[in-house]
Amino acid sequence: MQRKDSRNMIILIGILLLVGFASLMVGSGFISPMDMVRWLFYRDGGNEEYLNALILSEIRAPRLVLAVLIGFALGLSGAAVQGLLQNGLAEPSILGAANSAALGAVLAIYIGLTGTLSFAVPLMASAGALVSVILLFTLAGQRGDTLRLILAGFAISAFAGSGISLTLNLSDNYFAALEITYWLLGSLENRSWSHVGLALPLIFVGCGLMLLGGKKLDALILGEDTAFSLGANIFKIRGQLAVGMALAIGGAVAVAGVIGFVGLVAPHIMRPFFGYMPSRALLPSAIFGSILLVAADLLIRLLPTMTELKLGVVTALLGVPFFIYLLLRGRGLARLA
Repeated sequence: MQRKDSRNMIILIGILLLVGFASLMVGSGFISPMDMVRWLFYRDGGNEEYLNALILSEIRAPRLVLAVLIGFALGLSGAAVQGLLQNGLAEPSILGAANSAALGAVLAIYIGLTGTLSFAVPLMASAGALVSVILLFTLAGQRGDTLRLILAGFAISAFAGSGISLTLNLSDNYFAALEITYWLLGSLENRSWSHVGLALPLIFVGCGLMLLGGKKLDALILGEDTAFSLGANIFKIRGQLAVGMALAIGGAVAVAGVIGFVGLVAPHIMRPFFGYMPSRALLPSAIFGSILLVAADLLIRLLPTMTELKLGVVTALLGVPFFIYLLLRGRGLARLA
């Protein structure tokens, strides 16, 4: 089984490299593999190689890195929350972190902090996500059951969504409201290395916490009461994973807006290949989340539209049919399969 998992991981990484390579080549202008090699070793200026190097270095490379980071965070968060709640239809937004992070970022844009502090949006997004975790455990209680946790997350998500709507309603600046609306749709357009620098620390720490707590998820398969009787600290497991998820989602939302369904789809596709133990699905789901987001971003650039589609819209269009399929298959509250 270990050999099979290693082989599947190598295949996943290979697919990610291929999709990433295609993402660097495709755009408003095609850049050949030879031009990409020249880019790696480019030293001169004032010619076509300089233009290709500029496009790759300042536009496509940071966009690709962000897609990999955000897809990794979303896929990992989806596998973690499904293992935590033992609910195959759960995704990161179910605990309210995504909407709360979005509310924090929207408030930063509304107040006008983006003009004075470059890190205001990710800072406010992460603060919003962390506040949602505190509220979540306050409402659910230290030993609240899964249903109570889900209901508390739904309430927080609904409240944050109402706050976003209220902010848009109160905005007297048409252009600010339009900026917030487009930002909420989710996109990697016009992102730079500064956005990578803002998102990377939060995603790195958040994903690290989730991966370190992954083995503890396996104890929950027996049920929370049984796991608690065997000495598992359910509250500590929940706290570590929820804080990690909040940081990772906060970093992702801060630079790309709200991108849904990646966390739902990735774990379900990976489990048949890696098994149904929660800990074994974490890293494969994270890598496949990166593949999904890079492929979706590549699809956006290939579609012949007048204006570039928003990434969150494309992932929703692809994710909703999969969600309906899971419902029709009866994959619901009782099992992860």
